Amino acid sequence: MAKYFDVHPDNPQPRTIAQVADSIRSDALVAYPTDSCYALGCRLGSRSGIDRIRTIRKLDDRHHFTLMCRDFAQLGQFVRIDNDVFRAVKASTPGSYTFILPATKEVPRMLMHPKKKTVGVRIPDHVVTQSLLAELGEPLLSSTLLLPGEDEPMTQGWEIKDMLDHQVDAVLDSGDCGTEPTTVIDFSGGEAEIVRRGAGDVTRFE
Repeated sequence: MAKYFDVHPDNPQPRTIAQVADSIRSDALVAYPTDSCYALGCRLGSRSGIDRIRTIRKLDDRHHFTLMCRDFAQLGQFVRIDNDVFRAVKASTPGSYTFILPATKEVPRMLMHPKKKTVGVRIPDHVVTQSLLAELGEPLLSSTLLLPGEDEPMTQGWEIKDMLDHQVDAVLDSGDCGTEPTTVIDFSGGEAEIVRRGAGDVTRFE
């Protein structure tokens, strides 16, 4: 059964955040809130975590996983980014955007798109997510909690606990969060390509 952690949305309890971070370091798969709906997250190099996310969401090997990063400095360790793209990404973070960019050698091969060698990166604008990332000290490998056959991602912690009780190890609930997935922008070709229109405003990329 999944452990259920209820945290304050504006002042998350440090002890609880530390417990969740410790469980992630021990290879746990967690469901956690972001500024654009819930996500599934695990340790950066967790093969079992990746396999479990693929199973829950029924994903193939072309799916772009996202590295949820604390800040721009951390993001820069995992993707290659030129000056023009740098400015566009910097102006849009933190926020409800996922950017697809060429991965550096810091990214495990199993996370990259098999042909393009790219990975998704994101800096969330959410107090609880930021607290977890600060405690963890590294990016959280993530994927939107969108179940097979559903049009909308899950947005309620207690529903996730009921639905995925035996498929995830922990649910971190801080009340209402976003209801739309991120807007996905692919910069791997040098120009902005809008892959998915979501919570983030796309006008600056059109």
